[in-house]
Amino acid sequence: MSWSHKKINIMSWISVTSLPIPLSSSSSSSFPHLTKHRKPKRHHLCKVSCHTNHDVPNEEPKASHNRRNVLIGFGGLYGASTLADNPFAIAAPTSPDLKGCGLPELPEGVPPTKCCPPKYSNIIDFKFPRPRRTPRVRPAAQYVDDTYVAKYKKALSKMKALPPDDPRSFTQQANVHCAYCNDAYHQVGFPKIDYKVHDSWLFFPFHRWYLYFYERILGSLINDPDFSIPYWNWDNPYGGMVIPSIFTDTNSPLYDPRRNVVHQPPTLINLNYDLDEDVRQNPEQQISNNLATMYKNVVSCGKLPSLFLGNPYRAGGTPGGAGSLENVPHTPVHIWTGDARQPNLEDLGNFYSAGRDPLFYAHHANVDRMWNIWKTLPRGKRRDFTDKDWLESIFYFYDENKNLVRVKVKDSCDTKKLGYVYKDVEIPWLGEKPKPRKPKSNAKAKKKVSFAESFGVSAARAAEATSVTFPLTLNSKVTTVVKRPKLSRSTEEKEEEEEVLVIDGIEFDMEKALKFDVFINDEDEKEIKPGNSEFAGSFVSVSHSMQSNKKVKTCLRLGITDLLEDLDAEDDDTIVVTLVPKYGGPVTIQDIKIEFATE
Repeated sequence: MSWSHKKINIMSWISVTSLPIPLSSSSSSSFPHLTKHRKPKRHHLCKVSCHTNHDVPNEEPKASHNRRNVLIGFGGLYGASTLADNPFAIAAPTSPDLKGCGLPELPEGVPPTKCCPPKYSNIIDFKFPRPRRTPRVRPAAQYVDDTYVAKYKKALSKMKALPPDDPRSFTQQANVHCAYCNDAYHQVGFPKIDYKVHDSWLFFPFHRWYLYFYERILGSLINDPDFSIPYWNWDNPYGGMVIPSIFTDTNSPLYDPRRNVVHQPPTLINLNYDLDEDVRQNPEQQISNNLATMYKNVVSCGKLPSLFLGNPYRAGGTPGGAGSLENVPHTPVHIWTGDARQPNLEDLGNFYSAGRDPLFYAHHANVDRMWNIWKTLPRGKRRDFTDKDWLESIFYFYDENKNLVRVKVKDSCDTKKLGYVYKDVEIPWLGEKPKPRKPKSNAKAKKKVSFAESFGVSAARAAEATSVTFPLTLNSKVTTVVKRPKLSRSTEEKEEEEEVLVIDGIEFDMEKALKFDVFINDEDEKEIKPGNSEFAGSFVSVSHSMQSNKKVKTCLRLGITDLLEDLDAEDDDTIVVTLVPKYGGPVTIQDIKIEFATE
């Protein structure tokens, strides 16, 4: 039985105190104008390909690069290979250059902050902890008891009491996100190219390692090797879709005053938040939208590693584009929680300050949990990358003994090997597949037809859609027609290849947050909600670089095989794509097309 058919008092969705813990069903307003800081460091356009991610800035002209000549980390070498399609790129893992860590790029008015880690004398390689008889269990925040809360408060109080230059201190833990996410690092071997952990296949493993060491430090401070951090269960209507109460006590070390005052409990979270406080859904509709958002971004749009985990990011290149969950709901949760009274949505609403809110770690614990859930779902190729450039990518973190530890992505893939799992709770969104706003047409002929014939689009709108030229500037709603290279595919063909809508060459200023929505085959996007199949997805970006004239060029890739089935459009030779800007900009788009992906 789907969530929507369950008869539950509305207050029980908001408050979990009247509910028993459900049985497990799982296996495992306008946006502030942001201006630049004074870091006159690197002025370049970040180019990226949705397919290969092999482009590099033009001012970094390397005559040729061989994998044997690329230093990864401190002393690591990799086998020889070059990329025929781009001699300036390196088929090798990425790594941050610790020795070159500098000032991060911060918003105007923010005091200069040194986010780089404390000095180190040596680096040790990560070794798995000794196998545990039973792994640590990370609990859902809405279900923790008083004993757990007291323990967490004690651990965090001790962490906040450490000297600011202690790598285990809360100040330094928060600085980890600032350094890695606000361009304090460059890539090893490429001193003019920033190193980044968002918008690519590094997103999930980086944050998993980040939380892993944060958790170990907290446990060591209270001499409890079994301590585990909670996760904010924002995908669960049973008490999870509000800020957990353990983080709202103003006298607690878990509290952060720099959160959106309008979004305090019992306000339900909007997992596809548009910054529009005037458009409020009733609780039932908001929950339904949230559940459909989860289904779309984990199940329908996440059948392949590149679609869910993110696109490749190799040495000498730039991030290849975010995966479905990083885009939504990860990024909207950041922006929804950030304090609208602050000039840059501090704390959670801006990357440089996000780690200063203890809620950040609970938010990302749930993001991490989604990686585990994703790999258990049927249909599609839901498995980790086997590409060496992903597996051998490197990060650095301080552990509970103040050792600087070098870790690799390949060692992060199994949480049980790291000694923890997540408490199982009900996952109602698995039964909330989006539905078409209009029923399928029984009279539609099974033949190649134009988009206007298929959907009764007016002649004026058809002319408007076909007149779009690229590149286009997205400052108002844009509708265009996209040709489909393959029609009427068999079940086997659809299992082997996912049909992907590619919004390519999305170029915008990194100093501004950005969001636009994508609709397919519907005339009135105002009537479409996340629970409708016609809502294909969203592109969302947090403001995370305040350097003037620094732009990024990236892409949005949306798996649409299920959507086309739902809309009875598998035999159509074209689809109608509508883009609707929500905030931020200006943004330009180079192309909109359909491709077929196998990984």
